[in-house]
Amino acid sequence: VQLQASGGGLVQTGGSLGLSCVVSGGTIGMYTMGWFRQAPGEEREFVAAIRWSDYSIHYSDSVKGRCTTARDNAKNTVYLQMNSLKPEDTAVYYCAAKKSIIDYSYTRAYDYWGQGTQVTVSR
Repeated sequence: VQLQASGGGLVQTGGSLGLSCVVSGGTIGMYTMGWFRQAPGEEREFVAAIRWSDYSIHYSDSVKGRCTTARDNAKNTVYLQMNSLKPEDTAVYYCAAKKSIIDYSYTRAYDYWGQGTQVTVSR
């Protein structure tokens, strides 16, 4: 299974960006799909996830209300729309896929990772 994230870029504070993650070699409907981010010098942290079992959606407190994730099974693609961006949102954003029963917010739960896309929010 391969994941290809795209859509990152440079945006001003308060702006919006939409990220995409195209999955090949597997069907996203069979995986919990997660988004994580990693800022320089920081650990990779959970952003959002869509569970495969019930399609429930979960967000970290830091992005709740500002981000929306969705999946398009026909396109085998997952999306992360980010609004009202802040400088502290600056990070490399990763999409990931998992089948394990480990909680979706843990990086170790995920079996497959995309290469990451840089999001930079200027002040």
